[in-house]
Amino acid sequence: MYKLGIDVGGTNTDAVLIDENLQVAAEIKHPTTGDIYDGILGALDDILTTSGIDRSEIRQAMLGTTQCTNAIVERKHLAPVGILRIGAPATLGIPPMVDWEEDIRAIAVETAVIGGGFEYDGKELAPFDEEAARAFFERMKGKVSSIAISCVFSTVRNDHELLAAKLCKEVMGEDVHISISSEIGSMGLIERENATILNAALYQVAERFTEGFAKSLNDQGVNQAQVYLSQNDGTLMTMDFARRYPILTIACGPTNSIRGAGYLSRIKDAIVIDVGGTTTDLGVIQNGFPRESSLSATIGGVRTNFRMPDVVSIGLGGGSVVRQKNDKVTVGPDSVGYEITKKALVFGGDTVTATDIAVRLGMADIGDKSLVSGLDMEFAKKAMDKIREMVEDSIDAMKLTHEDAEVILVGGGSVIIPEKLAGASKVLRPEFFGTANAIGSAISKVSGTYEQLVNYDEIPREKALEQAKAEAAELAVAAGAVPETVEIIDMEDVPLAYYPGNTNRVKIKAAGDLRSV
Repeated sequence: MYKLGIDVGGTNTDAVLIDENLQVAAEIKHPTTGDIYDGILGALDDILTTSGIDRSEIRQAMLGTTQCTNAIVERKHLAPVGILRIGAPATLGIPPMVDWEEDIRAIAVETAVIGGGFEYDGKELAPFDEEAARAFFERMKGKVSSIAISCVFSTVRNDHELLAAKLCKEVMGEDVHISISSEIGSMGLIERENATILNAALYQVAERFTEGFAKSLNDQGVNQAQVYLSQNDGTLMTMDFARRYPILTIACGPTNSIRGAGYLSRIKDAIVIDVGGTTTDLGVIQNGFPRESSLSATIGGVRTNFRMPDVVSIGLGGGSVVRQKNDKVTVGPDSVGYEITKKALVFGGDTVTATDIAVRLGMADIGDKSLVSGLDMEFAKKAMDKIREMVEDSIDAMKLTHEDAEVILVGGGSVIIPEKLAGASKVLRPEFFGTANAIGSAISKVSGTYEQLVNYDEIPREKALEQAKAEAAELAVAAGAVPETVEIIDMEDVPLAYYPGNTNRVKIKAAGDLRSV
């Protein structure tokens, strides 16, 4: 039995096969194309040809994709959306999409703010205005196929959101796509609402990449595999879940690299530096999983507050263009990207890239090194000093203490990074480092998250936490985890001073190995 992992990057589409002993059986890199499915099909064909395995032996296939991020950033393929906020009269002062740029605000066919919502303590602000909600859905019928519903303090109580969603189905039909803010974001109405609107706008993109991936597999004769998508907490989700919550695939690339780095190095706590052709992503692995960011995330100019990995990205990659003006040497942020095999000096091109610098300094053996022998050594050293400075500054930004941290280098472009870095106690580049992202996708676990408000005056804290852990474990098993492998990977226990009694928000995440078929 084999697991197939594919990760689509801006420069390369990587693919790996992992055997039943969780060892890498084959790995390849295939250039990402303008139509990503050509790249996926090419990567599939390459990995199957290279490995020579029986296609029926592939029982699980995992995909990490940048499709949703690209759709938001490029303003392409986003679906028209109807936006309903439940929160009048309290939230009328700030309308939905108040700080969105004009070119992306165009996805909103209509917005409405109706009566309802809750106070921070769970008390009802106003009754749910069913008549206004029904009228809104009647207006949207036939105009849109996707609805975003948000409600003030729905993370405390989501009663009104659920009522609105039920009514939406009644009026617009069972096929309507509904995004509910309490299922996507956290505290903070505007950011949570923004994330919900984006999720609603991505449903067509989600259908395209889920169906496209399944078709790609089928076209290559891989028809015995369960198919999963990578999500941005380092775990997997089913095709149906991905269609409901496509926004959770955003930033799954860095999380796959972080998970892959931890797996390859057998290190559970470290800083991971993933260097591609265009950018470098730095993240932190804690207890084997990516550290989650505590800050709001801005995606394509839209401020959101759904979960995101704590990642710093800089404009440095193997294809970064290196220039000298007077005595100053710059590296990036522009890159030749997937055209590196045409434009870099070592491949016969005429553009000096970071890869050329690494080859000139003897750090890498790529292409024809004789083609960079004419590069001035002093210039190359200055360029490497700049690369080192960029990386070291980013390491400092990721550390939470003054102590040196272990650093794991992954990604095909990591050959441009020196092996001695200030702030690093050890720098490790593990075997198969070039395809760590695809490996991270292939070996990902499945998870379950239990979140609830608990009054410790009514149930003792220890008992409440034990029950929550058991609930999270059951959810992970229901999602497809092997029961014996399930472990608690994250736990939050936050007092809510503004809520009656000794109330706390308890959030537990459990994860386990994916069950074989």
